[in-house]
Amino acid sequence: MRTVHPEPLTFEAFAPFGTYSSLTNPSGARIGAPPIEFYRDAGQLELMGRNPSFSSCRVERRDFIIDVLEYHSQTGEGILPLDVDVLLQVIPASAGDAPDLEQLRVFRVPRGTFVAIRPGIWHHGPFAFEGVAHVLIVLPERTYKNDCVVVPLGPDQRVGIEV
Repeated sequence: MRTVHPEPLTFEAFAPFGTYSSLTNPSGARIGAPPIEFYRDAGQLELMGRNPSFSSCRVERRDFIIDVLEYHSQTGEGILPLDVDVLLQVIPASAGDAPDLEQLRVFRVPRGTFVAIRPGIWHHGPFAFEGVAHVLIVLPERTYKNDCVVVPLGPDQRVGIEV
């Protein structure tokens, strides 16, 4: 089985897949001063004019093996690990329903960091780096039913994450 190593999350490395911003250690434009500071417009997510739906994803620690991928054609997806760091696998959008596994990258996303994945980017549920991760997922309502292509990987296609 081929393996990949997680990369630190940097703006340059993650740019082909989307954007991110730290919500627990914010910087940038600010309104107010202590005790109340409002960091405005910390990130944007392409939802193609549809109403956002906020979902909770509970991710238990499991083997670091990528065995399934998915994408959404019509919308981006927001991912916010709340309590522990997660490992997030991404692959650039492809012309069909087959991901180019040679382009697979894995990023360590610090807790409290909101990641906005662009439409078409291959991904799947993150991996809890330790313990159990509670992850906020932002998608238009019922995207999992109306705009989600899920592709299981065969045993010879699976990729291990080496930490």
